[in-house]
Amino acid sequence: MAALTDEQIREAFNLFDADGSGAIDAEEMALAMKGLGFGDLPRDEVERIVKSMNTNANGLVEYGEFEKMIKSRMAKKDSPEEILKAFQLFDLDKKGKISFANLKEVAKLLGENPGDDVLQEMIAEADEDGDGEVSFEEFKSVMTRMRSNW
Repeated sequence: MAALTDEQIREAFNLFDADGSGAIDAEEMALAMKGLGFGDLPRDEVERIVKSMNTNANGLVEYGEFEKMIKSRMAKKDSPEEILKAFQLFDLDKKGKISFANLKEVAKLLGENPGDDVLQEMIAEADEDGDGEVSFEEFKSVMTRMRSNW
């Protein structure tokens, strides 16, 4: 998976800090890891990650700890295979394109409801050929641009 900008990492942290506490617990971290393309990690692995990141031993991951972990893991996740795996997480109907409906369903699965306008804007930003969907090549292009901005 491609790297994220500092702003995108902050937005992801805020998105997954479901209770607004300013810190992410193990449950929220599991959602964050899945949402950022790391897949379904076993509970014990998520707890190990949280424990290893938790510098003040309070059992919660604060933003600085989260940012450091994401940057470290993203550096390992930018191979073409990882980009394809991330694309496939969104291509729920296996048609080779990410549709508005796919994006909306993934957001719902993650327990989020960003609003149709936000989802449409995400599609429009990545949709280079104007067909209303995001192909793998378009997705890869977005991921490459994100990586180069990091």
